[in-house]
Amino acid sequence: MTEPSLSDAVAFAEANESPFPRDLLAHLEAGHFDPPPHNAVIGPVFPRGAPNGLIEQGGRRLAGWGDTRQADMTFSVAKSYLSLLAGIAHGDGLLPDLDEPVRRRVHDGGFESDQNGNITWRHLLTNTSEWEGELFGKSDLIDRGRDLAREGAGPKGVARPLQAPGTHWEYNDVRVNRLSLSLLHLFRRPLPEIFAERIMDPIGGSRDWVWYPYDNAWVEIDGRRLPSVPGGTHWGGGMRIGAEDQALVGRLVLNDGVWAGRRILPEGWVKQSLAPCPLNPSYGFLWWLNGAGRWPGAPADSVFAMGAGGNVTWMWPGADVVAVLRWVNPDKVGAFCGMVARALAR
Repeated sequence: MTEPSLSDAVAFAEANESPFPRDLLAHLEAGHFDPPPHNAVIGPVFPRGAPNGLIEQGGRRLAGWGDTRQADMTFSVAKSYLSLLAGIAHGDGLLPDLDEPVRRRVHDGGFESDQNGNITWRHLLTNTSEWEGELFGKSDLIDRGRDLAREGAGPKGVARPLQAPGTHWEYNDVRVNRLSLSLLHLFRRPLPEIFAERIMDPIGGSRDWVWYPYDNAWVEIDGRRLPSVPGGTHWGGGMRIGAEDQALVGRLVLNDGVWAGRRILPEGWVKQSLAPCPLNPSYGFLWWLNGAGRWPGAPADSVFAMGAGGNVTWMWPGADVVAVLRWVNPDKVGAFCGMVARALAR
């Protein structure tokens, strides 16, 4: 049997387009993530473009398809960008101890209850916080019991009893948004400004991307009205960005946070971020991992930033590969990665 080529992998990606329709607003309002009234969109949403992507090795482009500069909503890939910003805060001394309760540095009332008082930054970064509350009109209850394997088809919003922080893993957008707001309190400046100045500009990124807040996600800090950006596009808003910029971010992570000899992320942050969470070996600090084989076919050391609708940044440290897929069928990601791996081994 002939091993696939990179051209075969590209053709496979092109042939397996995302099931998400081009009209993303209608898709969200139809209740893909949540039934009414929880599906109410509270931030900007733009129609998506055509599938596109690229494959790079050692920083050299090996293949590409579609318009790789097309800026589109990227959904939960933005969670991984929040992880990078937490690293910047850590390096700046704003977040010196990941196991310190968040309430010691964030005093906005979000961590004062018995349930929330012992939540640490590590809990928020690993989706184990069990934070309870409402943020920007969305309750954490909306995502309780969420099963990503049945996203858009299974029941959620289960009124299960909350566990102690750090004892239960659950994918939850409201809690990630709570992390984002907490980082805003540390930096005391809009996170998109920090992301541009400290990450994207140093690595040669464009300014074509925009990180949108929800319409109601504005808070007052030091007498200034500042936006708090979400870690996804669950209810609109979030990061709108192109594949080429996403590939640069992936390359930064593969380079252990160093770019052209300059350290962008603090030493050791990437290693910490990609360590498996004890409660979910497929998850790190808002990065997906494949050591437990969540994506069959992909190399075991694969790392992913994953967004709904088939928006993927794939990093394969073993071969120094970065690939970005926009609007691919999520069920085909592992097979695509396997095809690339076999092609490069020819």
